[in-house]
Amino acid sequence: MNSELDIKDRLFSALVYLIPLYYALPFGQFLLRQFPVLQIIEIPVIPIAIVYGSIPFAGFIVFIALYAAVINNPNISRFIRFNTMQAILIDVLLFVIGLIMSFVAQSFGATLITETLYNLVFLGSLAACVFGIVESIRGNYADLPVLSETVNNQVP
Repeated sequence: MNSELDIKDRLFSALVYLIPLYYALPFGQFLLRQFPVLQIIEIPVIPIAIVYGSIPFAGFIVFIALYAAVINNPNISRFIRFNTMQAILIDVLLFVIGLIMSFVAQSFGATLITETLYNLVFLGSLAACVFGIVESIRGNYADLPVLSETVNNQVP
């Protein structure tokens, strides 16, 4: 545990992982339908869903705001900038996977293969986001393979 980070840094760093979690929820449609108890995962992202649903282009605005005001701001701690950039990269990765998966879903329909791929993306995203949240609250950098290396190269 990194005791030199104050609680605000830890909380903000944890909260940014709710954004990719919001974007991962559509991939969980099959699991959430089969196991309704998992819908508890949706509760923390309700405020994001409200904002994104009520403001046009909110996702793009939040992306630009986080990138410009947080990641490129040297006055903000590296811990916050690192976790924000990592959450954005997870989000971008989910966007790309979503494009690919829409093609797969159109090609194969709602088959076992499609459901399995959706479940895999959802569970992987959920694991990455929960890991990021827990490590941020603990005051540790969430070391996700490949993503963390990319973030370290982007965030001074």
